[in-house]
Amino acid sequence: MEVSGVVLWVIVLVLVWYVLRFLNWVWFRPKKMEKRLRAQGLKGSSYKLLFGDLKEVVNMLKDAKSKPINLSDNIVPRVVPFDYKSLNTYGKICFTWLGPRPLVHISEPTMIKEILAKNYEFQKMRGGNPLARLLGTGLADAETDRWAKHRKLINPAFHVEKLKHMVPAIYMSCAELVNKWEEMLPKESSCEIDVWPYLQRLSADVVSRTAFGSSFEEGRKIFELQRELAELVIQALQSIYIPGSSFLPTKKNKRMKEIDTQVQASIRSIINKRTIAMKEGHNSNDDLLGILLESNNKEIKLQGNISFGLSINEVIEECKLFYFAGQETTGNLLVWTLILLAQHTNWQARARDEVSQIFGDKKPDIDGLNRLKIVNMILNEVLRLYPPVVALGRMAHQDTKLGDITIPAGSFIQLQTLLLHHDRDIWGDDAHEFKPERFSEGVSKVMTKGQTSYLPFGGGPRICIGQNFALVEAKMALTMILQHFEFELSPSYSHGPHTIVTLQPQFGAHLNMRRV
Repeated sequence: MEVSGVVLWVIVLVLVWYVLRFLNWVWFRPKKMEKRLRAQGLKGSSYKLLFGDLKEVVNMLKDAKSKPINLSDNIVPRVVPFDYKSLNTYGKICFTWLGPRPLVHISEPTMIKEILAKNYEFQKMRGGNPLARLLGTGLADAETDRWAKHRKLINPAFHVEKLKHMVPAIYMSCAELVNKWEEMLPKESSCEIDVWPYLQRLSADVVSRTAFGSSFEEGRKIFELQRELAELVIQALQSIYIPGSSFLPTKKNKRMKEIDTQVQASIRSIINKRTIAMKEGHNSNDDLLGILLESNNKEIKLQGNISFGLSINEVIEECKLFYFAGQETTGNLLVWTLILLAQHTNWQARARDEVSQIFGDKKPDIDGLNRLKIVNMILNEVLRLYPPVVALGRMAHQDTKLGDITIPAGSFIQLQTLLLHHDRDIWGDDAHEFKPERFSEGVSKVMTKGQTSYLPFGGGPRICIGQNFALVEAKMALTMILQHFEFELSPSYSHGPHTIVTLQPQFGAHLNMRRV
């Protein structure tokens, strides 16, 4: 009887301990963090039990996506309606709630610069739904020393000299796109084409060719799977995550894990074939995988220890990242560029004239692409108005000083790229207008001294490693499109910027196109 009594007390104590932990997670800790933030003068929404502001975020997004907007580049209220409302209500530095964690919004350039510079202190978000990591745990997800190791080994793949060798593969994919559109177009009249799916396939083909060389057909399948996975991950992130729920055998959880298994198996097969070929003396360093494997092997030999290199699983994760980041960034940049040039036909004509002067009807080369000034101005302005990633997430893993405030440990931080790019205080009253002339003297001239106001590829030490690759691909594709086609918006075009990880046209990109 005494033993059973002791066991009962132990069970009661364990239950009480778990209940107190749960209450601390969903109420006491969030309220304590809210009090600390308000005591420092920050304004924000009041914490709501467990869900925080998630329900309002989802409802506002659902309402925003229910209909297109007028043809305007003032897209912030549609793309991030809750964030837009919060910053207008509480100020450029404020907080809302992502479940039981505070989300500190930062759209002040000097503070953003400090956060991006201190990448060891302000790390990527952790503690959310672990299924989000199925998209890739490579360089973009790595932190501190692991990040430094991955960056060092991957850097050679994106060196300018290596990119020159990839230009023929980029050209081949662009030529296939041009041929498809020419086949669809009557010789002396226009035809409506939704260019968005074609540009997605173009960027997927480019990444497939430049990442895996002769295995690019296999790469296409990987892209399709990664895209489905991204949509499922976004749905998961828009609901409160209960620890352990990712292990439940729900239909969506099972599908996400199935996709990840298929993607890993496909990439592993490609890597195994390449490794065998390298051992037989067929070294290929003209694609990203070959350069990465070569860089990895050199580092292992130099250090004399395999731990200094990447494991096969780490190489797989980097390949997944090549796919996702490479395809998303360039495809989005191209589609918004065509949409904007279809509206601003004067800039389309200026860009075509420049392309004609440099290349005529000849095949574009890397030297000519580097001389394109008007095209470069246009791409920079598109990236300002429609950045691929609308916000950058960070986290304070310990109490961290930022300017005059201290961010409590465990707080999420959101750097508001889209709001920053559309801020009238920074860009002027015409901040929402398409004006490529802003960049006539380059990016550095438009940046306020000592600040970070333009972040299409992030910033600081973690600035996107593939930005030069993305811009070379975009210049090649745009050059070849301008050489062969004129285009304007179709009457059936509906303006609906929205995010599925990156900023995309919800209703497609319907253009009326004709041959030049």
